[in-house]
Amino acid sequence: MAVRRPTPEELEALAQLYGFELTPEELTVFQGFIDTTLRSLEWLDPLPEPAPPVKYPRVPGYRPDLLENPLGAWAWRCSVKGAPEGPLAGKKVALKDNIALAGVPLLNGSSLMDGYVPRIDATVVTRLLDAGTEIIGKTVCEDLCFSGGSHTSYPWPVRNPRNPEFMAGGSSSGSAVVVATGEADIALGGDQGGSIRIPASWCGIVGLKPTYGLVPYTGIFPIELTLDHTGPMARSVRDVALVLEVIAGRDGLDPRQAATPESLLGYSAGLEQGIAGLKVGIVAEGFGWPGVSEPDVDDAVRQAASVFAGLGAEVREVSIPLHRQGVHFWNGFGVEGTWATMVRDQAMGYGWLGYYDTGLVEFYGRSRRVRARDFSPTVKMVTLLGHWLGERYHGRYYARAQNLRRTLRAAYDAALREVDILLMPTTPQKAQPFPKGGLAEYVAAALNMIANTCPFDVTGHPAVSVPCGYSGDLPVGMMLVGRHFDEATLLRAAFAFEQKAGVKV
Repeated sequence: MAVRRPTPEELEALAQLYGFELTPEELTVFQGFIDTTLRSLEWLDPLPEPAPPVKYPRVPGYRPDLLENPLGAWAWRCSVKGAPEGPLAGKKVALKDNIALAGVPLLNGSSLMDGYVPRIDATVVTRLLDAGTEIIGKTVCEDLCFSGGSHTSYPWPVRNPRNPEFMAGGSSSGSAVVVATGEADIALGGDQGGSIRIPASWCGIVGLKPTYGLVPYTGIFPIELTLDHTGPMARSVRDVALVLEVIAGRDGLDPRQAATPESLLGYSAGLEQGIAGLKVGIVAEGFGWPGVSEPDVDDAVRQAASVFAGLGAEVREVSIPLHRQGVHFWNGFGVEGTWATMVRDQAMGYGWLGYYDTGLVEFYGRSRRVRARDFSPTVKMVTLLGHWLGERYHGRYYARAQNLRRTLRAAYDAALREVDILLMPTTPQKAQPFPKGGLAEYVAAALNMIANTCPFDVTGHPAVSVPCGYSGDLPVGMMLVGRHFDEATLLRAAFAFEQKAGVKV
């Protein structure tokens, strides 16, 4: 297609924006070179882009109404059947609605995305279908995934299956709900600050954030390329392990996978080996968060920790003082990085080798400019602060935080040289009621549960939330954290606990 050329007046305005004082001669010369370059882009336009495959037929499906969808968990219902046989044959799978499923709308929890239909399948989708699953729908998530509650989402909030007056947790809220209710056997979620583990904890299911880069993120709407994770959610540790075997491994299209090993071990085969001799460290700083921790949550997790000793593990308390400051590392690049990726750079960013979803870039880039008023308050706040930091401090804090993340990682790695698994509450509190107050309560309800979860998005360690009890009618989640790419040990510990003392979902 023809690429519109800037007029001399527009070029002069751009020059002024950058503080250039161009002479008439410079403007004329630059105009000529710009015209030549834009002709190159026009030559590229007709070429077909290589894209991930769409291997299985499907029909668009439909958006369910609230009579069919009383908890608001489904964004879209469909049926896409994969291979007739495979390790996950017969399993019904739901996808968080930031994951591309070709021919099926993708909202990412935001009205800005109304009308967007991907043309590709994400790598994880192809792998699930190849393994014999049926994808039965897309699940509601928080607005552009930037909330740990379940109240910012479009087209509706997501309600907790244990008590609909409470939030389900986010941002993978709908994914947790459809698994907890049994509508899906498995769901995929995304996690940049705890968004798999928080709803898993609040809804009483198992949710795994794998090691950074283990599972390809290709075809999934990002937040920040160095924070993005995707992973499985299910009612059992075994199902989580089986799904991880299917979706893990390099795809050659995702730069997040630079450190991912070329070959991976199976995760389900060793689940029943037991944990005799395993060293479990109860992280003292993961308990007793001022102003947010609930004593019944801390008590339930400490009681759950004692189960490991009965299974032959060595259980002791460890101290990682820097864990208390983990959220500061996350804030250092999470806010500015989110603004840069999702606002300044039209959702995909620049400067990385991998697959760029052109359709997503075009649609979201236009929509976010003309419909910015429809951003949720949390996204508006991040946009304002991210822009301020980026423009006022020229990326200084983003750069420092990226460098300092190695300091936080080293603190956990040091503890994981002394023990095999770290243990703490997934969230300091149980599911919270929907906010009914003003804007301050609305924003707090999106961010006040991430203290234990977000540090491990910074450091990339694998972490799993396992249900370990109830207080009243609300579940309590226990989080186990392991060494990088040692999901096998992490899941073995989670499975041993589940078999001995796990809570029925």
